[in-house]
Amino acid sequence: MAEPVERNLGLDLVRVTETAAMGAARWMGRGDKEAADQAAVDGMRAHLSTIDIEGEVIIGEGEKDNAPMLYNGEKVGTGEGMPVDVAVDPVDGTTLTAAGMPGAIAVIALSAGHGSMYAPGSLVYMDKIAVGPEAAGVIDLEAPVEHNLQQVAKAKGEDVKDLRAVILDRPRNQRYIDAVRKAGARIRLIQDGDVAGSIATAQQKTDLDILLGIGGSPEAVLSAAALKCMGGEIQCRLWPRDHAETRLAEFEELDLNQVLGTDELVSSDNVFFAATGVTGGEYLKGVDFYGGGASTHSVIMRSKTGSIRYMDAFHDLTKLRSIASNVLD
Repeated sequence: MAEPVERNLGLDLVRVTETAAMGAARWMGRGDKEAADQAAVDGMRAHLSTIDIEGEVIIGEGEKDNAPMLYNGEKVGTGEGMPVDVAVDPVDGTTLTAAGMPGAIAVIALSAGHGSMYAPGSLVYMDKIAVGPEAAGVIDLEAPVEHNLQQVAKAKGEDVKDLRAVILDRPRNQRYIDAVRKAGARIRLIQDGDVAGSIATAQQKTDLDILLGIGGSPEAVLSAAALKCMGGEIQCRLWPRDHAETRLAEFEELDLNQVLGTDELVSSDNVFFAATGVTGGEYLKGVDFYGGGASTHSVIMRSKTGSIRYMDAFHDLTKLRSIASNVLD
């Protein structure tokens, strides 16, 4: 008897991110990032419950006491089907959404097999470097910024002055900003959303070559899932903010010296990733509402096949509400 064809969960996942993005986009520019995030969480959680997976949230909205839905360790899906680790960011860029600025996305990733995603514990930040396929294999988190820029430029057949680095605009990243400028490369400073920044390094049309700096630990795992599908690379290391977090890392037996690569962050070779634009950016268009409907722009990826699909979708919101109420009642 022939082996059963393994199901591609991509379309299921993109429905999850579409719903989250449409919920959050209703709050675009209204100055309430908590409301935008909650709307996305509600939509994402409701649709996840209908997917035939045996899922466990590894990267979610936080610990159970602080996150009533999509908390770390929560079981999601119907309980039938493939066992998977789950990473979510209902809105990567809540501040961007609240301010009506570009670059916010709704994100989810699945990795086949429990224990296949890295759990960063209580430490919320990591020092990171990420690149696309052309420069995969030449970066080194422990090397100086100038060396990494030279290596990336060589791999891409460019001069350092032609490179553009993407860096979160935070005081903690000033040394990276100074080092890139000293080396002669250009910089794109972003206010939020370094998952989108990591992905953009693997997209030629964005003209971004390398992501550098300290950003969120959850975003590092999500970025690793996407870059694994795209053939890129990320390296990172836990970054405690103060002595208290250093002691917390010791208590949780986290290695602060370990450089974590793409495969340490997401070890499975069967990874699914989906993202939908909330506010329009270089990578994905944002949600657009019109009379009784909405349009969305998404990407779906799978590492096992190397497929990357972009999807423009148009949604009849009246019909969707009716279907959702019947499914979730």
